[in-house]
Amino acid sequence: MATGAQRARIPDAGPVALSEDDLKRRILDAAKVHGWQCHHGRPARTARGWRTPVEGDAGFPDLVLARDGVLIVAELKRNDAYPTPQQRAWLAQLGPFGRLWRPRDWAAILAELSTPRRTG
Repeated sequence: MATGAQRARIPDAGPVALSEDDLKRRILDAAKVHGWQCHHGRPARTARGWRTPVEGDAGFPDLVLARDGVLIVAELKRNDAYPTPQQRAWLAQLGPFGRLWRPRDWAAILAELSTPRRTG
């Protein structure tokens, strides 16, 4: 459970026009406060533009979050952007673990991340 000081660092509602990177940062901050393990593969600039080294199928979602046996694999998009066909395929294969999160979903995202931990 987040302390008062930790809760003060997490805004209750997010502006609708956040960039994908700002949304990612906000989600990672909230997830860490609420005890989630987090993973994000960052792209690197190459002579041919931005690339994310990957072995396997393209389109893997942006974030992997895990806590107490609960797994969330989230693709992040601006409110006016849509997942690629490869990203949609991954989300379909992930079933109940996959999420498509946008800035307009901030209240629901925060509610899901702050759900009390399972006990026992």
